[in-house]
Amino acid sequence: MEGSGEFQKWKTQGLSKADLSRQGVIDEDVAELVELLNGQEEFFTRSSCAGRILLLDGSTNGCKIQKQNCSWLLVTHQFCAKDDLLSALKKAQGDAVLKFEPFILHVQCRQLQDAQVLHSVAIDSGFRNSGITVGKKGKTVLAVRSTHGLEVPLSHKGRLMVTEEYIDFLLKIANQKMEENKKRIERFYSCLQLALKREEASDLHPEAKKTVHCVYTHRRKRKTEKTHGQRRCPEKQEDLESDEDNAEIGLDFFPEDY
Repeated sequence: MEGSGEFQKWKTQGLSKADLSRQGVIDEDVAELVELLNGQEEFFTRSSCAGRILLLDGSTNGCKIQKQNCSWLLVTHQFCAKDDLLSALKKAQGDAVLKFEPFILHVQCRQLQDAQVLHSVAIDSGFRNSGITVGKKGKTVLAVRSTHGLEVPLSHKGRLMVTEEYIDFLLKIANQKMEENKKRIERFYSCLQLALKREEASDLHPEAKKTVHCVYTHRRKRKTEKTHGQRRCPEKQEDLESDEDNAEIGLDFFPEDY
């Protein structure tokens, strides 16, 4: 467990770094969430992406397309229009791939207990592939993520390999995933607010705080005994997607300094 002073130093250094993302600013859909997390003593965000639809044009050597070695023909963090996609496709000269990448967030936490609380909030919000990593120096990082992505090749060597009807079908799927992604972010923000209020209230009663952490520690065991589909958060109005994400906590230790 890192001391408060050491964590505050890491937080100051982390938040003072320049934004190296392509657009250079925090995505609009996660700005409030990032602000809420960074306003807490026990958290700070290391990186984030609200989710995006991409059209990438890569090499034709048969290798998997890498984003750093390809042309970004289209990128949007909002719903994508068919005309915009078709227009971007006309510029493809290699192997064009349509992708949807869901929301991802990396949060450094003051201690493991803080990460466990935040992890539970992420799971309840639909980000079931989230996990905790503890580095050699005691740095505890929660990666909030899910696996409802999409990646489909559309052209080869500049030649379109699918019909316009199929492109329309894929784009509807991508936009549906974007809609679900936005709902999950909203649930995460609402459930986080509630969790922070509970933690603030428990600070006034140390024994209650111990109980809260005990509850989160054994949360996974309890969930297996509950009726499937039971609501976890008051703000949640519909069932989450069922079996596509892994909900287990992974406590990994880096082989080198993190």
